[in-house]
Amino acid sequence: TEVFVRVGIPGKKCGTVIVTAEELGCCRDSVLMQFCANKLDKKDFFGKSDPFLVFHRSNEDGSFTICHKTEVVKNTLNPVWQAFKISVRALCNGDYDRTIKVEVYDWDRDGSHDFIGEFTTSYRELSRGQSQFNVYEVINPKKKGKKKKYVNSGTVTLLSFLIETEVSFLDYIKGGTQINFTVAIDFTASNGNPSQPTSLHYMNPYQLNAYGMALRAVGEIIQDYDSDKMFPALGFGARLPPDGRVSHEFALNGNPQNPYCHGIDGVMEAYYRSLKSVQLYGPTNFAPVINHVARYAASVKDGSQYFVLLIVTDGVISDMAQTKESIVNASKLPMSIIIVGVGPAEFDAMEELDGDVVRISSRGRFAERDIVQFVPFRDYIDRSGNHVLSMARLAKDVLAEIPEQFLSYMRVRGIKPSPAPPPYTPPIHVLQTQI
Repeated sequence: TEVFVRVGIPGKKCGTVIVTAEELGCCRDSVLMQFCANKLDKKDFFGKSDPFLVFHRSNEDGSFTICHKTEVVKNTLNPVWQAFKISVRALCNGDYDRTIKVEVYDWDRDGSHDFIGEFTTSYRELSRGQSQFNVYEVINPKKKGKKKKYVNSGTVTLLSFLIETEVSFLDYIKGGTQINFTVAIDFTASNGNPSQPTSLHYMNPYQLNAYGMALRAVGEIIQDYDSDKMFPALGFGARLPPDGRVSHEFALNGNPQNPYCHGIDGVMEAYYRSLKSVQLYGPTNFAPVINHVARYAASVKDGSQYFVLLIVTDGVISDMAQTKESIVNASKLPMSIIIVGVGPAEFDAMEELDGDVVRISSRGRFAERDIVQFVPFRDYIDRSGNHVLSMARLAKDVLAEIPEQFLSYMRVRGIKPSPAPPPYTPPIHVLQTQI
């Protein structure tokens, strides 16, 4: 345990911050519990009481740390609190016999909550579920010391106890869920002429341009989760040969029937080949490529496959309303969208699509899940020239939300991971010797 004294105003002690560290147990269970109480002490002059519970985990040094507070139930001595979920790590760090202290308070508006009483239990006791063993007398030690006839300050009863094992992203991958990675690249004229050094698509023979760096940084990590390493690679916003028609959903390899490229190297090769053959044009429409991936995602909703679309763009979007509609529709499907913004533009529209501050909506419908992650590429250009470090940071931040987005889809649909196949053991060849 370390104690820090914060020095803010000279001559004044501004309080202490105590940090207690303890190695986490490997338990991945959570519990869903519900409690009620009966005949709690009346604390309010005009009403009854406004009770709430405070749960404390005991630490290795014998001190206690608050790990959960229930909601306040107003004006009753017989409250029923809502069920709540807490990880076993937070409750007792996986030690089933460690003391859990529960305090009962009467809520006061000014924050000076009145102590009604307390009791202790353990995870092992609670795991017996609703029974006579899980009816606890609430004891106020001060009252008990003063009054000879004091019995208790009410009782708290466990109504339900349900254990849930938390599953991880890797549990699904081990169980065989396939991640399908699709790339979509912005070929609009706002990126600048690829033959000019000022262009975001500049074909520099000596180093990768911003698009190339973003593709490689993200693609090299995500390709490890894609078993066949075959990625559909699309472009949007260009005029295509031979007739100059504008397309917002074209195959970078020139084969609309089979837009797959082998590995991130195949994607890079197709990207550079496209730059030489198409004409950058416009407008910047995201909806067609989002709908392209959504069509595939809509055909496999059983959890066996999950789709990730990487859009690399200069951020000057033309079809905001249609894109929002596409994202709201896609939020019901097993897919996520990563947007990497390259160049110096203001990315306000991209931040809006990200939906971290305000959940994205279209025509009064809100997205079922947050499925978009936006990062501006310029935040990762390392001025010291160390591209390896900055690209690793970009990849980490870009992919940070994917596991939780993936899990949120599986949870909403009630899809559990398949059991992992047994590890491969090579057959033992018995050598036969002739005598």
